[in-house]
Amino acid sequence: FSEREIIDLAKAWIVISVAFAIVLSNRDIFSIGFLVNFLISGITVGFGFLLHELAHKKLAQKYGCAAEFFAFNNILILALVLSYVFRFIFAAPGAVFISGNVNIERNGRISAAGPITNLILAFVFLLFFVILNSIGLYNFETFVGRIIAFGFFINSWLALFNMIPFWNFDGKKIFLWNKTVYLVIVAVGVMFSFFISPSIFPFSF
Repeated sequence: FSEREIIDLAKAWIVISVAFAIVLSNRDIFSIGFLVNFLISGITVGFGFLLHELAHKKLAQKYGCAAEFFAFNNILILALVLSYVFRFIFAAPGAVFISGNVNIERNGRISAAGPITNLILAFVFLLFFVILNSIGLYNFETFVGRIIAFGFFINSWLALFNMIPFWNFDGKKIFLWNKTVYLVIVAVGVMFSFFISPSIFPFSF
């Protein structure tokens, strides 16, 4: 990692965590609840976002490519504005830019690594929920309960959001490479986000 890349990763992590905390706190940014939600968002969104980008970077480097994360400063500002004004989150804080010998298949695999990482993280949080809930120890109102719920929700949502098949989203490159892989990732993302998440994460944006 270059020093600039580390700064960009930290900047994107913080801004996206603030944006989610604003929405979760119903824009009450001068409250204890906002600080708690910022911490929860930092842990869940932070790991989801960071591991998503590192998955892209690691696989690209495995293919012998140069790969470096760049934050989108204008979009980071837009994310903060949208989260406060419209309670809407546009989660595209930056991207890993790759240079080297990358064909459609390799580009598709590199792109798929991010959403798949988020779905794996969502599944891990789901396992924690199932285990704790089965022994009667899960409670959404607790700090741990909220981390589990939001961790599942945000990673499911990030995976699905990144599957949008246009612009610089992962979905476009995955769709061009392998439509079956694209549909499987989307199907799991939809199942997690719309069918399982409401029973774990009782919050509506």
